[in-house]
Amino acid sequence: MPPSDDERRFIERLRARDELAFNELVLAYEGRVFRLVYRMLGRRDEAEDMAQEVFVQVFKAIGQFRGDAKIGTWIYRIAVNLCKNRIMYLVRRKNDAQEHLDEIAERLNPSGGSGSTHANLARPDQVLEGYQLEQIVKHCITELEPDFREALILRDIEDLTYEEIAEITGQAIGTVKSRIHRARTTLKACVERHRGEKIR
Repeated sequence: MPPSDDERRFIERLRARDELAFNELVLAYEGRVFRLVYRMLGRRDEAEDMAQEVFVQVFKAIGQFRGDAKIGTWIYRIAVNLCKNRIMYLVRRKNDAQEHLDEIAERLNPSGGSGSTHANLARPDQVLEGYQLEQIVKHCITELEPDFREALILRDIEDLTYEEIAEITGQAIGTVKSRIHRARTTLKACVERHRGEKIR
């Protein structure tokens, strides 16, 4: 979807290197960008660095932004591509190969809140079971291949439309839908496998 007239004017201010406009952009998107990169990377330290890098790249590349999509979509595209590159680097380095599940528990929950799983449970054994399931789900998301992980996060966590995800990823809508379906199927299998291991 093309940007509105107001957004076009805002983009022109950014292209003119208007410092106030760039500060407005950061304030408007820093929370969403951090949430996205945190969920993609699964580590707060990596996410903090990456969120800053996203805005550095936005500032450098704003002159190349054609304005044929919403600026938020363009920023998400930069964030996703940077994250995918970083994930490939981390996999090569195997930095997170031995991380304990307790460390993974904080992943995908930057606010530190207990989440709806805890709020809706009453008995201590149910609370523990819900917490363990939450950990498993978060861990399994980080095990997804980057292409599937991004599709799942953008659709099921960020609640973007298929069209928006297609714009961000540069993939056809059919490919986006296929990746989301495969990500959900893989995630479900992973969760069931880990739950089975806990029961045994």
